Amino acid sequence: MQGKRRKFLAGASGAAAGAVAGSLALPNLAMAQQQPLKVGFSMGLTGALAPMGKAALLCIQIWAEEVNARGGLLGRKVELVYYDDQSNGSTVPAIYTKLLEIDKVDIVVSSYGTAMVAPPIPMLMQRGMTFMTLFGLDVSSRFNYDRYFAIMPAGPKPAIGWTQGYFDAVESMNPKPKTIALVGADAEYPHSALEAAHEHVKRLGLKIVYDKTYPPNTVDFSPVLRAIQSTNPDIVFVASYPPDSVGMIRAAHEVSLKTRLFGGGMVGTQYTAIKTQLGPALNGVVSLETYAPEANAKFPGLDKFLEKYQARAAQAGVDPLGFYLPPYAYAMMQVIDQTVTKNKSIDQAKMAETMHKDTFDTVVGKVQFGKNGEWTQGRLLYVQYNGITSNSVDEWRKPGRMTVLSPKDYSNGKLREPYQEASK
Repeated sequence: MQGKRRKFLAGASGAAAGAVAGSLALPNLAMAQQQPLKVGFSMGLTGALAPMGKAALLCIQIWAEEVNARGGLLGRKVELVYYDDQSNGSTVPAIYTKLLEIDKVDIVVSSYGTAMVAPPIPMLMQRGMTFMTLFGLDVSSRFNYDRYFAIMPAGPKPAIGWTQGYFDAVESMNPKPKTIALVGADAEYPHSALEAAHEHVKRLGLKIVYDKTYPPNTVDFSPVLRAIQSTNPDIVFVASYPPDSVGMIRAAHEVSLKTRLFGGGMVGTQYTAIKTQLGPALNGVVSLETYAPEANAKFPGLDKFLEKYQARAAQAGVDPLGFYLPPYAYAMMQVIDQTVTKNKSIDQAKMAETMHKDTFDTVVGKVQFGKNGEWTQGRLLYVQYNGITSNSVDEWRKPGRMTVLSPKDYSNGKLREPYQEASK
């Protein structure tokens, strides 16, 4: 929690590590005469989640600049107050305590990722704060907090929805597969994803031949893949964080993994840095995405937002494409914006009531929250990577590198199998 606060001027990237806070330039005198409306959050600006944390921060800054350019919220300039949580959940409660007790923020939103979303909730519940969160998997089920809201396109049962597309692909296979291997890190997100995978497995009548977790600090995944290969599974489902996803995919090539379907809830394959790092090694893998040029549906404002984001990304040193998390980070702030504007208030109870009742127009489409704060309708994509010939970022700027398998409304092709053929 060390570090000095410094001003953040409109147009600056501000995506620096360490404890920082931002305030945006004043567009008019009326705003200058009022106290700023402070939005507080932690964000992973260093550590494993930093690639997406920095990208999310840029999106929040873009939103704040736009709001201030039009006169602020409630006639008050928006000031962002944020601190680096170092991608470490143990730092998060203290950050939010400081945001509320020292910085006196008016609104709080979350950092990125399940392990960062959950830690401050008990403290925020005590203070009655409405909490808009960014990609925390099924966190609501642990707290049943009526002022918790999730920006994540996984649907009303998020763990089930997060893994649904992979098992939609399983159901499409002919002949029907019989056996499955389940593997993931011994950590919060993978546990939730694996628990949901078990429900899908039971529904489909698959036989589990391997079901284990590995330590989060694992760096060599070849022994894991060899152990899985020894069970000869038809399907391999992996629930992994970004470094693990890279390790698993590389190990699959190293051991010449023979299975019909390989992939799962692999976080990281969505990141441009990992797409370009793995390049052709991604071919044949089935994983989740939140955006694909191949998807046959567009959302109003999305292209315009991505154009603005991409123009800033290089200078800020963040994900250059911004397909995965950035639109959702911006959408999170759009919901806050529309809620405060409608209520003409930052009363926390009124904000939560409005979020439960209203449907919000965002760059990722219309968003409506259910009783548990999750989306009433999910639209997470599952894709199979194909046709990748190089490690260039240009591979991903146009259609032709992802076959969208699920949901049906977005599908543009069929699964290729077995994996060892699709991976070529």
